[in-house]
Amino acid sequence: MLDLKEMRKNPDFFQKKLQTKNPELDIHGLLSIDEKVRALKTSVEELKAKKNHISKEIGIRKQKGEEIASFSNELSDLNQKISTGESQIPELEETLNRELSCLPNIPFDDIPVSPSPKDNVCVKEFGKKPTFSFPFKNHVELNEKLGFFDFARGAKISGSGWIVYKGMGARLEWALLNYMLDIHKKNGFTQVIPPLLVRPETMYGSGQLPKFESQLFKIHDKDYHLYLIPTSETALIGLHSDEIIEEEHLPILYTAYSPCFRREAGAAGSQERGLIRTHQFNKVELFAFTSSEESPKIYEKMLASAEEVLQGLGLHYRNMLLTTGDMSFASAKTIDIEVWLPGQNRYYEVSSVSNCTDFQARRAQIRYRKKNDKPQYAHTLNGSGLATSRLMVALMENNQQEDGSILVPKILSKYLQEEITVIKP
Repeated sequence: MLDLKEMRKNPDFFQKKLQTKNPELDIHGLLSIDEKVRALKTSVEELKAKKNHISKEIGIRKQKGEEIASFSNELSDLNQKISTGESQIPELEETLNRELSCLPNIPFDDIPVSPSPKDNVCVKEFGKKPTFSFPFKNHVELNEKLGFFDFARGAKISGSGWIVYKGMGARLEWALLNYMLDIHKKNGFTQVIPPLLVRPETMYGSGQLPKFESQLFKIHDKDYHLYLIPTSETALIGLHSDEIIEEEHLPILYTAYSPCFRREAGAAGSQERGLIRTHQFNKVELFAFTSSEESPKIYEKMLASAEEVLQGLGLHYRNMLLTTGDMSFASAKTIDIEVWLPGQNRYYEVSSVSNCTDFQARRAQIRYRKKNDKPQYAHTLNGSGLATSRLMVALMENNQQEDGSILVPKILSKYLQEEITVIKP
């Protein structure tokens, strides 16, 4: 959430910044409501002060035996005005908070301004695209003989967009998850296994609610009102909600594995088939709580840890600095790590590393305190480290052989608990 006090001081700055994310955003209506709320509160306080003065005057007149009828009438009128004013404030405040909570974070000054992802900037490349001396296949075609996952039975169980991993596919998936967690733990991140269902307040703190309500799976009955997490980021931010963290305990670095659940599961067509976009997928998350001064350094640490995963697997990837119009709701800066998928003939995101500044911390009331200073809002950062579904696609398509077999990166051998160099149909 943005700082309303700062918006009052410099509305033109915030209006301009916000419109780089969404040209249709206009904060003047929100500021008008804010002005009404503040004016109404001031009016009520003035009426209460006047009421107190008259009440004292009535008490003095009673002691003297003087007439109080006119004062009593005025007091009754003041009580009515106070009651009316106080009844209007909660509704106005609710409207104000709702509109404020739907405003995205403002981007850093060095972010390319554009509404289009076509203007994202490549800031790094690792490795080269593979070349094939034979007609290569996409992962769905390769899977017909390898049998890593079962799309039909996943749909039979849960419907379209749900996948069953089996056999060597399940083993590879688990190997990837453990490989990634080991890298991040080595790099100083503490492993967490979070709940998969979280309260609305937790979703609000992460920025998922109210804006993205329609994209979430949820349980809402007489006993529970909970949401399935779209990423473990939403659960991790709840670890320190409503807390003040002493500065010497920062940064706090977490890594977590969880399944992730999302309603949108992609479009029809060959490029969105298979594992590219599903309702449920596995992901290892990186998350940090830190001070404003340290957040740029922590950002680079998270990015490097995510890249180390792909480098160890020998996969070609590129880092793309997202434009203002392509970055996420809560982010002030985002770099997507995109891996090359030959079968799709394009790059696909496997990690998105974002600095959310104090945007989420303000919503979740997470502050830190320097010695002898007032508490201030922490900075939160998050990044995929990585999402496995597209990573599995990358391993299959980039490492395929002419006979349909798949070369297995050596680094995964210990996680498969045996030396497997190639998986044959």
